[in-house]
Amino acid sequence: MSKPIVTRRTLSMSTRNGGANEDAPNPVSVNPPPMKEPAIRTRAMPKDTNSAGDIWGGWLLAQMDLAGEAAARERTRCRVVTVAVDAMEFLRPVKVGDVVSFYADVVEEGRTSLIVEVRAIANSEDSGIKHRVTEGRFTFVAIGPDGSPQKVDPGQRR
Repeated sequence: MSKPIVTRRTLSMSTRNGGANEDAPNPVSVNPPPMKEPAIRTRAMPKDTNSAGDIWGGWLLAQMDLAGEAAARERTRCRVVTVAVDAMEFLRPVKVGDVVSFYADVVEEGRTSLIVEVRAIANSEDSGIKHRVTEGRFTFVAIGPDGSPQKVDPGQRR
């Protein structure tokens, strides 16, 4: 049996190899934020798999970047660019056919930058089971019309 991992924001235990852990709570109880719509919802397709049939981590990373950008842009009302990805953690594999919802929240704001936490929850339509599959922190910088960093005006924030 592999060693379980517990993260500060993980709602249930998982194993590093994505397998079941007999001591873990029921994996159905992944509660996404109440009343919050995902920034992105998409289906994992066969073209996005590795040789083991799991969805590429890079595909998940790209979707998370898009979800984070949507949240940052909604907050700033201007163009933003990704400048850093911090604390990316893959908790479980995503399978072909899973519907993956990406939730994004702005958690810190600076003069020109925002930090957005993004988490992904995969729903297996065959079983109805939902799992938190990955999470990460993305830093975005607001960009002005001239292409340089732009101060995030408090009037722009929602």
